[in-house]
Amino acid sequence: MPNSHDSTTFKHDQSPVVGILITNLGTPDAPDASALRRYLKEFLWDPRIVDMPRALWWFILQVILLIRPAKSAKSYQKIWDLKTGSPLLAISRRQADALRAALQAKRNGPIVLELGMRYGNPSIASALEKLRQANAQRILVLPLYPQYSSSTTASTFDAAAAAVKSWRWVPELRFVNQYHDDADYIAALTNSVEEAWSQHAKPKKLLFSFHGTPKRFLLTGDPYFCQCQKTARLVAEKLQLKETEWQVVFQSIFGREEWLKPYAIETLRELGRQGVDSVDVVCPGFSADCLETLEEIEMENRHAYLEAGGEQYHYIPALNDRADHINALLTLIQRHCQGWDTETVEREDDAKRRWERAQQLGAGQ
Repeated sequence: MPNSHDSTTFKHDQSPVVGILITNLGTPDAPDASALRRYLKEFLWDPRIVDMPRALWWFILQVILLIRPAKSAKSYQKIWDLKTGSPLLAISRRQADALRAALQAKRNGPIVLELGMRYGNPSIASALEKLRQANAQRILVLPLYPQYSSSTTASTFDAAAAAVKSWRWVPELRFVNQYHDDADYIAALTNSVEEAWSQHAKPKKLLFSFHGTPKRFLLTGDPYFCQCQKTARLVAEKLQLKETEWQVVFQSIFGREEWLKPYAIETLRELGRQGVDSVDVVCPGFSADCLETLEEIEMENRHAYLEAGGEQYHYIPALNDRADHINALLTLIQRHCQGWDTETVEREDDAKRRWERAQQLGAGQ
């Protein structure tokens, strides 16, 4: 039986590279009940997502997997593109392509970038394996979650650690925990709002909608809530908004326990009833548009606001593969790779000499 700590990918004559792994949450392979069942099983079994005792949660999950996949599939069908498939995956691939091109244009040396999803495909494990095959001995992991949360950022760390734990040669790893107040990220968000307002009038209210988490996460030390507040405040300041002109809300509530408040859909209904006739919603926590922005915010929450009496509603798209967003991510990558000598490219004859020395010392590869 082969050793689980396989080292057969290492070759003495292969030059080392710096690996960049960008990640996002993930998506089902198709908008049908079968694919959603596989996806939800992986997603909801993560103890970072649901942290109740495993035995009890296993029984509850079986019931959920009988009911929820068909309902979720209908939601995905509303946003699924017949040519490109999942919006999140298509946008993430464009982001990866743009970052590769930007890194190449900067002549940053031997850098290889791969995309991995925390749940679904392409997996984080498969992306890390591609980096290993490319001889990445230093890897920067960049989860595209600007605000740190244990349910997203920490879960990504868990998956990356699990993927390399059987490697004989574990690479040097760096991990970007958050960039919620990064100047270039804040500037890109501000630009996106200003561009939207150049196309339609500035609304009476701008809502910053972030994905919700259970309130007890905050009470037990998760900084997510505070980082969301700071992101919104920094953008509001650059837009020179009055306190009455903007608000932070939280969306995508799941289960019966109390989550971070105020809830987005309830706030929109109340604004409609109060006669606030125009609202824009931006989602700074989502680096790419997905089910939660395109179906929940753009469709479901729009309907709730208009039905309650609101008149003008606009969703401002996620940063996606905007040039200023890609530039912000590129700068983030360069900053976190400092000291790794990414601009030094090993010459071909250096690798050849190392291989020859290894052979003289009796190495098999």
